[in-house]
Order: sequence, then C-alpha cells, then structure tokens
Amino acid sequence: MMLARVVMSEKPRRPATYEDLEALPPHQVGEIIAGELYASPRPATPHARAASRLGVKLGGPFDIGGDNPGGWVILHEPELHLGTDVLVPDLAGWRRERMPKLPRVPALKLAPDWVCEVLSPSTEARDRSAKFPIYAREGVRHVWLVDPDVRTLEIFRLEGPRYTLLATHEGEASVHAEPFEALALSLRVLWED
Repeated sequence: MMLARVVMSEKPRRPATYEDLEALPPHQVGEIIAGELYASPRPATPHARAASRLGVKLGGPFDIGGDNPGGWVILHEPELHLGTDVLVPDLAGWRRERMPKLPRVPALKLAPDWVCEVLSPSTEARDRSAKFPIYAREGVRHVWLVDPDVRTLEIFRLEGPRYTLLATHEGEASVHAEPFEALALSLRVLWED
C-alpha cells in the first residue's frame, strides 16, 4: 500500500511596503530589511543617551566645523532608502564632498560613509547580522557598534565585500577611531549619568 504525502505550504508572504511602515504607531521605529518589516520601540534611556552624546561629540568638530576638522554631515536617526531596504541607523555621516548640501527630503537615498548603531537587546541581532550586508552592498565604509550595557565601542571598516573589526574599545578609554581619528573621543562621556 502506498501512502501519499501531503505537504501543506504556507501562503507566501508579501514583501513589506512603505505603507506598512507608515501604519506603525508613532512610538515605534520601523525598518524594511529584505522585504520584512521590523518594528522596534523607541530606545531606552541608556541607548538614547549614548547616541545623543556621540552625535554631540562628533557633530561639533566634524559637522559644524569652524576651526575643527569639519568635512561631514552627521544626522541622528536618518531614514535611509537603500535599494528596497529602509534602514534607520542611530547616527549616520556623509563626507561633504559626497553631500555638499543636505537635501530637504524625508528620506535619503545616498548611502552614508559612516553609520553608528547603538545596540539594545531587542535590536542587536538585526544590527549585527541583517544590516551589515546591506551597508556593505551600498559601500558604507565605516560602521560603529556602541553597546551602552557592556560599555563597548566596536570599529569596523569595509574591506572588499565584508567588514573587518579594527578595534573594540571598552569602559572609559579615550580613543582615536576612524574615520574620526582627528578627535580623541572619551568613551566615559557616552556612559556617564
């Protein structure tokens, strides 16, 4: 007697759309990665504090310039439309020669030269695995990962199709990290209350 094997297949999911992002409640940050919608709550205070302080520390000398190095446009939580993916890094920076004037648009299609993701328990896996290939595909040269819980800063550089970990800094170290090595960045300022 021959038994027939019945295979039940799931109904194929449709790729997430921008309308799906717009339908999210305002207290959530939405991203579309490889056709899948991800929604996260607004960051907790240690996360928000680290991102804000890093933006201030880098924005002054590199974005505002003056007698400082200058040469960058640095934005907090920009919406990036990279191919069919929609990402919202905590911080992103463009060299001024690539973005001489900030466009007045709700989302940017020009990939940044640098991104920083501040890790949280709910986003760490996505930040480390799902976003890295997109950033590499788009040619983002530098990625920083900040973890306010374990107090680390990881510095990555794009080499060929992949990122290489250049350094992991911990605690209250003072670091010169590319692409902002002209500045001595005290990590203590990212963690202090």
